[in-house]
Amino acid sequence: MKTKLKTIYNDYVKFPKYILFHPFDGFEEFKRYKKGKLIVAIVFIILFAFFRVFQYQYTGFIINENNPLMLNSLQEIFSVLLLVVLFSVGNWSVTTLMEGKGSYKEILMVTGYALFPMIIMGFPSVIISNFLTLEEIAFYNLLMYMAVIATGWMLFMGILNIHQYGLFKTLIAFIATLVAMSIMMFLGLLFFDLIQQFISFIAAIYEEISLR
Repeated sequence: MKTKLKTIYNDYVKFPKYILFHPFDGFEEFKRYKKGKLIVAIVFIILFAFFRVFQYQYTGFIINENNPLMLNSLQEIFSVLLLVVLFSVGNWSVTTLMEGKGSYKEILMVTGYALFPMIIMGFPSVIISNFLTLEEIAFYNLLMYMAVIATGWMLFMGILNIHQYGLFKTLIAFIATLVAMSIMMFLGLLFFDLIQQFISFIAAIYEEISLR
């Protein structure tokens, strides 16, 4: 039992923390020595999705700009999963053309591991927000900004290392990824709009036939 708990701690806390503070060495071990695990990345993605629900509902009322009664848990979870899929697919499609060395699995794993700071700092920050006064809101904002910056840092350094890019090429890859994500979202919305119109057309024909 003790060995199992130690393994869980090493996989879910120690190694992600090591990557955060030592990105070059950490992602070297992540890629070359296969220390990164897909299951860990998936768990982090799921935890972040639940964090979004938790944050929406339980952030202190002084800070929370959302109405907890309007919470749609499935929508929040789906939006996180959709964003992860769009980024991983977009980055994979772009970096394939840019001679990137990372596979789709590695991109997905980097995306999951990059959410570690948001999970570690996010849940405590939301809990603390319920005990803060109006003058202490800056403390909550500082914690969340730090979590976002740390997540962005891990994601950037992860993409840089797994694709073996330089700084400039990594920036170009991120810009191209955002463009690819926008295109995929546009095509997706267009597709669903066409499907909706087609269904409406079929329904109108059926109604017309039924009236006759």
